[in-house]
Amino acid sequence: MVKAGRDITDLLSIMAALRTPDTGCPWDLKQTFSTIAPYTIEEAYEVADAIEREDLDGLKDELGDLLLQVVYHARMAEEDGAFAFDDVVAAICDKMIRRHPHVFGDEETRASVELDGLWERLKAQEKAQAQADGRAASREERTLDGVPMALPALLRAVKLQNAAARVGFDWPSMGPVFEKAREEFDELEQALTGGDGNQDDRNRDEVVEEFGDLLFVMANLARHLKIDPEDALRRANAKFVRRFAEIEDRLGDDGRKPEQSDLEEMDRLWNAAKRAEKGD
Repeated sequence: MVKAGRDITDLLSIMAALRTPDTGCPWDLKQTFSTIAPYTIEEAYEVADAIEREDLDGLKDELGDLLLQVVYHARMAEEDGAFAFDDVVAAICDKMIRRHPHVFGDEETRASVELDGLWERLKAQEKAQAQADGRAASREERTLDGVPMALPALLRAVKLQNAAARVGFDWPSMGPVFEKAREEFDELEQALTGGDGNQDDRNRDEVVEEFGDLLFVMANLARHLKIDPEDALRRANAKFVRRFAEIEDRLGDDGRKPEQSDLEEMDRLWNAAKRAEKGD
C-alpha cells in the first residue's frame, strides 16, 4: 500500500540531500557515473531475478532500487548542468509516443502503419536525423556501433547478430547455423588436443578463442529459434540448482553430504530427480 505523501518528488529530494556537500552522505558524494554504473546493471539483474522467482513483493522492492539508479544518474547529471530527472521523463515520453504512431497517431496514421519492424525502422530514422542535426559522432556510424559494450556478452552477441542481419548479413535458415556450430565444436576439440590427441599440448589462447566462437554460434542459433539465450540459460541454472538440491536432500536422508558420496551415486540421484520432474 502506498504511504500518503510518498511520491517521486520525495525520492528526488532524498537523493538531493544525499548529494549535498558538507551535509550529505560521504559515500554518495564520492560516486560518479562510472562507479554507479555497475550497481545499475546489478539492480536490473535483481529485477529479472524477482520476475523469474515470481516474487511480486520482491519485484516491488527491486523496481524501487532500479528507479533509485535512474534518480542517482539524473542527479549527478543535474549537478553537471547536463540534464535533470524531468528531462529524462520528458525524453522517454516523447520517444514512446514517436515510436508508437499506431497508438498515438491520427486515425489515418494508425490505419497505415506497418507494425512489423516498426520500432527498429523508427529508431534508424531517429539516428539518421541525429546525424543530420550534427548531434551524432563526426564519422559515419557503423552498423554495429549502436550495440552497447556494457551488455552481458551473450545478450550483446544476439544484438550484434540482429544488427548485421538487418543489412543482409545473416543465414536464411537454421541449417547453416547447425553446420557452423558443428564446425566450431570440431575446431574447439582440435584446439584442445593440438591435433595429435595430446591433451597436455594445448594452446590456451586458441582454446578460449574457439570456445568463444562456439558460444557466439549458439547465440545465433537462439536468435534463429527466437529464444532469449539469457533466459534459456537462467532456466538451465535454476534446473541445475533444483536437481542438485534434490541430490543433497536424498543424501541428507542418510545423514550424508555430497562430499561423502561419489559421482556414480550422485549421477544416479540426479537421474532420479530428472525423472521425477518429468513425471516418469
